[in-house]
Amino acid sequence: MPLDTSTYALAHLRLDGRRWNELRRIHGQISTQAAADGSAYFEQGNTKILCTVTGPQEPKRGGGSSRDQSNEAKVEVEMNVAAFSGMDRKKRARGDKRVQEMQYTIASAFQSTIFTHLYPHSTITLNLHVLSQDGSLLACALNAATLALIDAGVPMSDYVSACTVASAPSSDQTLDEADPLLDLNGLEEQELPFLTVGTSGEAGKVLVLLMETRVQVARLEAMVSVGLDGCRQIRGILDGVVREHGRKALESRVS
Repeated sequence: MPLDTSTYALAHLRLDGRRWNELRRIHGQISTQAAADGSAYFEQGNTKILCTVTGPQEPKRGGGSSRDQSNEAKVEVEMNVAAFSGMDRKKRARGDKRVQEMQYTIASAFQSTIFTHLYPHSTITLNLHVLSQDGSLLACALNAATLALIDAGVPMSDYVSACTVASAPSSDQTLDEADPLLDLNGLEEQELPFLTVGTSGEAGKVLVLLMETRVQVARLEAMVSVGLDGCRQIRGILDGVVREHGRKALESRVS
């Protein structure tokens, strides 16, 4: 039986029962893979990602001349999307354009956040394994990578937190009443124009601002404002995950 959405429209709720500024259920774990230098598991709704960190270590390939050109560490990202992660059961190859774009965006974001000058002539590799995807894939990957880097002890200036925000047209299609929606699921991403916002620190320094669809300029300011607020909420959640992990680690040592 199809879902009757008439009551949701009257109550200004979305199809999954959330209000416009509510996040999905978020769950994070640290140190999930003992063999890795750092690891984390992150769920944002039904989007689930496992991230492992290797390094800092010496580059395994490349000539010595290219390695000596920079006195900073290089951040490399490898993303593997499982064939069973989406509804279409499509396996994305490593050369997939969409995957390469996300790898470059994640690497650029952390290249400016990690204190790379402390590890000259070395590489830090992030391995992201997408187990399930239901919207906000890039944002979830950034959040998972943040927890994994913290577990690996890689020094950073602050947390990198990210979320998505869309513009939902109102019933009369006026710009003033176009409501931004925070933290999209898969169905909302297919229907609405959206952008991904990634910030660092309490001040909300923007590291990622990516939009792959078109939207009216008058709606953009409200979307960015709601996205920044969502990043602040997620930053608090990430901080809570790290503090809880530290508390458990101290309790295990004391006992």
